[in-house]
Amino acid sequence: MKVTVKAFSELTNMELFKIYKLRTDVFVVEQNCAYPEVDEADLVSKHLQMHDDTGNLVGYLRLIPETDPTAIRIGRVVIDPKFRKHGYGYQLLTAGIQVVQAEMPKITTIKIQAQAYLQQFYESFEFEATSDVYLDTGIPHLDMIRKL
Repeated sequence: MKVTVKAFSELTNMELFKIYKLRTDVFVVEQNCAYPEVDEADLVSKHLQMHDDTGNLVGYLRLIPETDPTAIRIGRVVIDPKFRKHGYGYQLLTAGIQVVQAEMPKITTIKIQAQAYLQQFYESFEFEATSDVYLDTGIPHLDMIRKL
């Protein structure tokens, strides 16, 4: 798998289309949530794309700057349903954390708004819950952080 990191302005039209299609297919259609999937955070985020050897978009996440310059938020973590159950989520999140550590030396905290059923997945990366479970777009979530 190949992971690339790009600012919004560096994304090609086709990359942006594939990202938005994957995110909409999973977060809006599969999870049956009507909400503004495309938002202003896309404009300021770093976009991590995971592709297979034939160029298929396997997974995606974005790194969103926080107002606190020592923190960053990971969001829109998604694996294409065709590629699930192969450990690509672990590879993608590992790559995201590595990008933060290598390219953002001032960051000391990574935040995530995790779907509650993925709590153990994120805990395996040393994220800790900082909230109780709450509903967001009708899906149970919780806030988590990882100190670097």
